[in-house]
Amino acid sequence: MQEVQTNFQPSWSSLDTRTLPPWYDEAKIGIFLNWGVFSVPSYKSEFFWYQWKSLNDSNIGNFMRANYKPHFTYGDFGDMFKAEFFDAKVWAKIIQASRAKYVVVNSKFPDGYTMWPSKYSFSWNSQALGPNKDFIGELSYEMGRIGVHFGALYSLLEWYNPRYMSDAQNHYNTQDFVENKIYPELKSLVETYKPEIVWVDMGQVANSSYWKAEKFLAWLYNESPVRYTVVTNDRWGNDTYCHHGDFWTCTDRYNPGRLQDRKWENAMTIDRKSWGYRREAKLEDFLTIKELLYQVISTVSYGGNILINVGPTAWGTISPIYEERLSQLGDWLSVNEEGIFRSQPWKHQNDTITPGIWYTMAKGLPDLVYVFTLDWPSSGKLELGAPTAEVGATIVYLVGYGDQLKWEPRPGGGMVIYVPTLSVKRMPCNHAWSFRLIYLQDS
Repeated sequence: MQEVQTNFQPSWSSLDTRTLPPWYDEAKIGIFLNWGVFSVPSYKSEFFWYQWKSLNDSNIGNFMRANYKPHFTYGDFGDMFKAEFFDAKVWAKIIQASRAKYVVVNSKFPDGYTMWPSKYSFSWNSQALGPNKDFIGELSYEMGRIGVHFGALYSLLEWYNPRYMSDAQNHYNTQDFVENKIYPELKSLVETYKPEIVWVDMGQVANSSYWKAEKFLAWLYNESPVRYTVVTNDRWGNDTYCHHGDFWTCTDRYNPGRLQDRKWENAMTIDRKSWGYRREAKLEDFLTIKELLYQVISTVSYGGNILINVGPTAWGTISPIYEERLSQLGDWLSVNEEGIFRSQPWKHQNDTITPGIWYTMAKGLPDLVYVFTLDWPSSGKLELGAPTAEVGATIVYLVGYGDQLKWEPRPGGGMVIYVPTLSVKRMPCNHAWSFRLIYLQDS
């Protein structure tokens, strides 16, 4: 194991010197699982309670009047959250089929409901109210069993917690909520379940000093049971987004379209409109596999990881549309993963003459480059301006197809790859293709 520093001071200047544990960069693809009490109404978005109570959303108001008795509260949904069909082994099988290398599971949302029996959430947790299950315990165990890194999403904010509301009214000059709820609960979560990703959210309402972020991270990196392998994101306060953390998420669905100076992650959704399950969703609301692969390929080419969100149901299942996308992703990766996992950005991320092309290279091997295209070269030729190939040395393969491909230098630089006409049975995959270029002269 690579030696990891464990003597950090509780200051960003010290914490930012930490070396990213290598596993995270090599993993590339993760699955985000966002569910909880909000999965019961499963209408509009996961922010249902806030939109209903604080924003007075008229659509939600009409929905509640039409479907629930008067004086029904959000807390009443807690009794209805049963997850009666939940089976952690089934979820693990779906994750395994996707070939993703890590999973981040919602442990606490801004409604304050925890997905494990937190003693700091009293009767408002998944063991005490609703399913009578420890979801974080079951899923962390199953992910370990199949060799997938486990992470926990934890919301710092709790919209209607009286202690939080008091601190907010005091302009965050008091820290009763943090000292008595957030700090000890998050520390307990790490000590109990040992997540290798601590993915915090909703810290933007205050700065990181209010959340005691530097103190917590110094403990996490120096003393916690996951100090050698854990990674964290950048949402520790309104002063940390895109500035501090092991990797940056900056905004939801962050894909900057160019290389960044820091490791980054594209946390994005298959449902274009929500992170949670929606009963009113339409087929066109979901990304096609081609659209999903665009996000995967472009993100990795630009040096990022991608965290693909799935919204499970209140009854504890992953719906078929999500399962299909993850299965399609896994089928594609079973052919093309060599240019994704353990890759690194090449000196070019896109081609210089042909649009819709992305490059990666094998880690530490600049003369082994992968070319990705979402569209099959129906003309029988793929023209590339970026690679410097050498006749008699450079070898070209279509990944998943055994024979070498013919190519020739392109006038003015680059190369022309001649792509064979293949039957459906011989086509290595159905969506997006990669080419392996060996012995380029670009090193």
